[in-house]
Amino acid sequence: MNRPPYQVFADHIRLSLRLTPNSGRDAIEGIEADADGLALLKARVTAVPEKGKANKALIALVAKRLGIAKSNISLISGETARKKILRIDGDTEDLCLRIDRMAAEG
Repeated sequence: MNRPPYQVFADHIRLSLRLTPNSGRDAIEGIEADADGLALLKARVTAVPEKGKANKALIALVAKRLGIAKSNISLISGETARKKILRIDGDTEDLCLRIDRMAAEG
């Protein structure tokens, strides 16, 4: 799979993920393709999927791994689904490099 799990816009990136909540650890586990061939970054968090706890944990995990503030990340799709889209505001070129590195490190 050669497509990245994100789309680049003028002032932000939209990152597509598949979240596994209630896991044994918080982790990013590389990239996979869904049934439609869409690239998704695989993530897991220990938080339970109730009252937005897993979504908040996901944002915190991504922010920590990218070295950016949580306030630069917002959930734009998938509030109650496993497939999610995050909007990440900032320098898109730098963010692309950081996401690529994060995905490769797993």
